[in-house]
Amino acid sequence: MDLLPTIWFIAIAVLWTGYLFLEGFDLGVGMLMKSFARNNTERRVLLNTIGPVWDGNEVWLLTAAGATFAAFPLWYASLFSALYLPLLLVLVALIFRAVAFEYRGKVDTDQWRARWDWAISAGSLVAAFGVGTALGLTTTGLPLNANGDREGGAFAWFSGYAVLGGLAVVGFSLLHGLAFLALKTDGEVRHRARRWFLRLLPVLILPMAGWAVSLQLLSGEAWTVVAVVAAVAAAVLAWMLARRGSEGRTFLALSAFLLLCSASIFGAAFPVVLPSTLNPAFNLTISNASSSDYTLGLMSVVAAIGLPLVLAYQAWTYWVFRRRVSAQQIPEAHSFLPAIAAKALNSKD
Repeated sequence: MDLLPTIWFIAIAVLWTGYLFLEGFDLGVGMLMKSFARNNTERRVLLNTIGPVWDGNEVWLLTAAGATFAAFPLWYASLFSALYLPLLLVLVALIFRAVAFEYRGKVDTDQWRARWDWAISAGSLVAAFGVGTALGLTTTGLPLNANGDREGGAFAWFSGYAVLGGLAVVGFSLLHGLAFLALKTDGEVRHRARRWFLRLLPVLILPMAGWAVSLQLLSGEAWTVVAVVAAVAAAVLAWMLARRGSEGRTFLALSAFLLLCSASIFGAAFPVVLPSTLNPAFNLTISNASSSDYTLGLMSVVAAIGLPLVLAYQAWTYWVFRRRVSAQQIPEAHSFLPAIAAKALNSKD
């Protein structure tokens, strides 16, 4: 058994799960900016719930991709080159989203804010769908030849599994965002988030559950099938807890749903890290796609030192900003750019 490659396969699965857990709710909140919030004050409430943490959450995406590059360079090279177009769109979407967070409040006009609200909403949607597409295809397969290169044109990656993975992450992110808003806000936003959660959960969990079930049909084992059953039970529990108004436990139950689905998906895929739809002999596995034992051993030492520090810092951040946000706490909107322009003109005089 390849011990170090197995450990790093599990570590990368954990990193991607951590990304979906943390970034999932702030992508969901971003997608809800236009459809859920009814006015500028409510949109500012939504932004204030994720404002202190969204950029820290994105670090998990960089860490997961970086760990894949270092531990399994052939997996990284084949996946990222085959999915160059969708991953480029993810990068552009994340840039637009980040810029919108910074620029939205710079000018106090409805037209200015509306443009950046659309950038946040669309950027969150495209990013979630693109990441889901990549994860869906890394578990179900791409048209790779013996060299690990993609066969076909720029859209050879597009398939039903690509759409399923994208919809799975979008659906989960929306649910996670609603559960987070019910947990982190007060007043009308809190109650509306709980109502939307109860109505949408039976529909929005279907793509993620479908992705997990598909992997079981392809290469599942007994324990991964049990994990899928437990994930469905966690989703039902989340709905029941939300109906009772227990927001914290609802959030934890939905998180358990993600953890169990992720375990079943990556567990069913193991030891293949990227299947080839052309020929199973071309599959990339933990054995033929991994770095040397020396590299993996050195990475393990660095991760053992650095990861606890990162987790402690991020936990401290969430603890500091743990209180609920309400519309009554939002100050009056004001504009920065006119004041800056006036100051510049006065300095010339």
